[in-house]
Amino acid sequence: MRDDDPRLPSSPGFWRSPLRGPWFTSVLGVVLLVGVTVLFVTGLVSYAAYNPDLARVNDQTPDKGILGFYLFAWPTDPYWLYRLTQGLHVTLGITLIPVLLAKLWSVVPRLFALPPACSLAHALERISLLLLVGGGLFEFTTGVLNVQLDYVFPGSFYPLHFYGAWVFFAAFVAHAALKLPTAVRSLRRRREEHGAHGERVSRAPEPGELVSPRPLPPTVSRRGALWFVGGASLLLLVTTAGQSIGGVLRRTALLAPHGGADPGGGPNGFQINKTAAYAGIDAAETGEEAWRLVVTGRTGTVRLSRAQLLRMPLHSSALPIACVEGWSTQDQWWRGVRLRDLAALVGYDDPPDLFVESLQRRGAFRRAALRANQVADPRSLLALYVNGEELSPDHGHPARIIVPAAPGVLNTKWVARLTFGAL
Repeated sequence: MRDDDPRLPSSPGFWRSPLRGPWFTSVLGVVLLVGVTVLFVTGLVSYAAYNPDLARVNDQTPDKGILGFYLFAWPTDPYWLYRLTQGLHVTLGITLIPVLLAKLWSVVPRLFALPPACSLAHALERISLLLLVGGGLFEFTTGVLNVQLDYVFPGSFYPLHFYGAWVFFAAFVAHAALKLPTAVRSLRRRREEHGAHGERVSRAPEPGELVSPRPLPPTVSRRGALWFVGGASLLLLVTTAGQSIGGVLRRTALLAPHGGADPGGGPNGFQINKTAAYAGIDAAETGEEAWRLVVTGRTGTVRLSRAQLLRMPLHSSALPIACVEGWSTQDQWWRGVRLRDLAALVGYDDPPDLFVESLQRRGAFRRAALRANQVADPRSLLALYVNGEELSPDHGHPARIIVPAAPGVLNTKWVARLTFGAL
């Protein structure tokens, strides 16, 4: 068979949709240029929030090397910072799925084009396109699976998504740099195709423009197709954004496993990720007689019962919980002992980094680390109460960590041991 045989995907005649063309592809590309850039930046910010340089515990990507050049001590102000950045990251990622799929559909003929490379610039473009398509599908698929708590991919989500993001964005930047002049010319030519009085001016397609040489009769205009893609994105936005916005919009978060679920009523009636049963918490070891908090530091180790903690100065903080899956709670009133007061109990006037261990037996982040600035913040608590009531088992009874602006997994539940200055 010849390469121009219309029965082969490598032939331009194989692809007969009248919607494909430089203008349609360019509009989608401009939307993705802005959206993917925001996704990449908020993704890096989310990664930094886990304090991955605390290598003993939090670092899920030990071989990141120069890819971690930007890492910094995650701040505690504003206290809703992670709720904003991760909510934006997840909501925007889901909203862009129809745009990404439409973009991939619009350029799929180029994936089969022969010869593979006509010049060095063409070869670079083809390589960037392959990495872009593969990386984009990988990043969006693993992101959606993580939001849905469906961990079917091999290995840990953190390194997979982190390295995949760098591959995808590098290919995205290279491809955008190579194709941006073409996209600008296509959008400008679209305007020029209309005469001074708005009449349509016909123009033969240029080589490689994705326009089919023998298109089928159109059933919808390109503008109508864009409206369809935009409507699909709007639908995903409406059914996702409520998980991080909260309030009455939380009920619209139909695609969020936890963000839109009814958590029940009462002071402990707000969203959770893992229940006590899932984490393997035995009620017998969290009882008043059995549970002791072990605090270790410069001057040694102390063991504190819950009753002893309650005799220490108690403080309150109004803070949300924000999770990597994009959902968050409204501000809850937490009451407990300041972490910096517990540091002082074992010899630290200036709190150091903190290593936290949980009674949790199943699931990730049974241990977590916090930076010194997080420990020193007066709103950072070992919480014993929430909204005026003792913590429920699912919210971490008998004690949990709560830190402003920290990812939810660093707000460790069912705390068993605190080790100051061990990192």
